[in-house]
Amino acid sequence: MSNAIERFREAAGVLGYPVPEVRRFPEGTKTAGDAARAIGCRVDQIVKSLVFLVGDEPVLALTSGANRVDPSKLGRVAGGAEARRATPDGARAATGFAVGGTPPFGHPERVRTFLDPGLLGFDEVWAAAGTPDAVFPIAPAELVRVALADVADFTET
Repeated sequence: MSNAIERFREAAGVLGYPVPEVRRFPEGTKTAGDAARAIGCRVDQIVKSLVFLVGDEPVLALTSGANRVDPSKLGRVAGGAEARRATPDGARAATGFAVGGTPPFGHPERVRTFLDPGLLGFDEVWAAAGTPDAVFPIAPAELVRVALADVADFTET
């Protein structure tokens, strides 16, 4: 198992979340569509972990795979001006993980996190587990708890 997946699993345990069952898909799960096809679930059950900057502060937007982030709304819910997407290097610096494999929690330092309410209507959602080919299932309420996420409307309408 890759070092990134092991770091994620260890961090989950530290946060009081049972070590997740990580599933790997050699065809990749980098995009929400790729992940949904590999898993066999709906695209809106995929959690996209997207890093934005509000001012100089990185924030993590946990978004349903069917939705897109509205940078103005995200900026407002984060208490600042419009948010802008972090560069891949900036996202890695903030979370410790590469774009496409960023898990919703388990980062070296706390990243303020917001969760799309569109994810709450499911019994189970799927999120990245440290690499672009690894995912894990989680109940949305548990995701809110473990990621210390604020549920907020920050997606396009």
